[in-house]
Amino acid sequence: MRHLKSGRKLSRRKDHRTAMLANLAASLIMNDRVKTTDAKAKEVRPFVERMITFAKRGDIHARRIVLARLRDAVAVKKLFDEIGPQFMGRFGGYTRIVKLGFRHGDNSPVSLIEFVKDEDKKKATKKKPSKPGVKAKPESSEVTEETIEAVDKIEEKAVETTEMISENAEETAEEKAEEVPENITEETAGPAVEAAPAEKTEETAPPEESSPAETKAESEEKVDSAEESGDDNEKADDKAGDEKSDPAEEKK
Repeated sequence: MRHLKSGRKLSRRKDHRTAMLANLAASLIMNDRVKTTDAKAKEVRPFVERMITFAKRGDIHARRIVLARLRDAVAVKKLFDEIGPQFMGRFGGYTRIVKLGFRHGDNSPVSLIEFVKDEDKKKATKKKPSKPGVKAKPESSEVTEETIEAVDKIEEKAVETTEMISENAEETAEEKAEEVPENITEETAGPAVEAAPAEKTEETAPPEESSPAETKAESEEKVDSAEESGDDNEKADDKAGDEKSDPAEEKK
């Protein structure tokens, strides 16, 4: 019975198994990720995380222990100089295993083991739904070099726009100053042109209105002339009748 015997033998002897785990750990440190079988990935994970914990200490004794386990000076240097400082704010859980399926041929499960980054942690954190009526606190934003450069560019553009606006304003002021004498001459010539229609209106003035007494006299004269013309017409008719009756009398 296999009680209290942790770990996997992986069908290898002890010296072969320790060398294989050291090689896998060194490959993971140099390449940041390794594709291997599920059993090997689960077995190398605690081994690598223990080496990262030594790298976070950073002293000479820790460096010598890691070098005795990994047996690769280049991987040890990268572990202490680059990977260890990245995980100073993390207490465990430096790697993760992603299952990829099964391998063609022997159908063994295949996994991908890789280091966890801080960006992945930020993406994993979800915002809590805010309660109605409660204002959410603004998140603290860190000032980076990119934001400083962006602010500088915005300030430069603002200065350029202000200079362009001032130049345009000066040009428009100069143009208006040149146009002022022409406007003055047009205004002075205006009243002389407007005086001409006034004379025409005086020539074509309406006739003066006559008084009521004059209008009555004129109407009486018209009536008298009409009566005289009527009498003349009657006399002419009588003469025409007499001329017609004379030839009849002669025949008789």
